[in-house]
Amino acid sequence: VVSNFTPVPRIGYRFGVPEPGEYREMINTDAAIYAGSNMGNAGRVRAKPLSSHNQPFSISLVLPPLATLILEWRPD
Repeated sequence: VVSNFTPVPRIGYRFGVPEPGEYREMINTDAAIYAGSNMGNAGRVRAKPLSSHNQPFSISLVLPPLATLILEWRPD
């Protein structure tokens, strides 16, 4: 779960994750279905072997303004 409590979108926000693979957006509160601006990550992002937040892998996210993303890990 990742939240952006500011009115400013964060593009390329590096977020540490424990496992390689794909992380799918299960919920994006900025999606059009929730009357949001529909800013997001095209439904998924792939982890890279770049450490961040004390984790061995990371994902680069588009964090919509005033929104929460719920991601689900899918192994390769």
